[in-house]
Amino acid sequence: MKISTSQLLEELKDRTGNHLKYTQTLLLKSENELNFRISTDSWSVLECLEHLNRYGDFYIPEISHKISSSATSPQAIFKPGFLGNYFAKSMLPKKKLNKMKTLKAMNPIHSQLNKDVLNKFIQQQQLLLELLEKSQHIDLEKIKTAISISKLITLKLGDTFRFVIYHNARHMAQVERILKNI
Repeated sequence: MKISTSQLLEELKDRTGNHLKYTQTLLLKSENELNFRISTDSWSVLECLEHLNRYGDFYIPEISHKISSSATSPQAIFKPGFLGNYFAKSMLPKKKLNKMKTLKAMNPIHSQLNKDVLNKFIQQQQLLLELLEKSQHIDLEKIKTAISISKLITLKLGDTFRFVIYHNARHMAQVERILKNI
């Protein structure tokens, strides 16, 4: 698979912008609605977003550092790496979603959460949009980022963006399913 770099960045900016707008609408919900869970072992809306915030706490500084220390030139075409493409695609929401186990440190179940979680996620999405904008001036293939489970494994920056933003999309779909049950 090959994709135009500008097309990829536009798709990722659109997705991130949609996540940002949707989360802003969640600010209108009550904390009771945002803390509602379908079952005792399922996540609430706020837990879904807290989970994403925890990943954002790792990936946003990692991406920011790699972009600011890069001296590469942009390429017209982005070719995903094998592992990065696999990780990114596995995050995309599907009709029949395959459940995934999350790392203990990234699992917010039964946390005491409030709307600060939404505000933090909104801030992270704004930062992601800024990073996507800056990344137009660098090579998304040559720059590599560590991943949250191991600093020894690295992904191309373009794949890291795809993974993070598709992971956000996965949990935004989960948020929508939760709210339909209220």
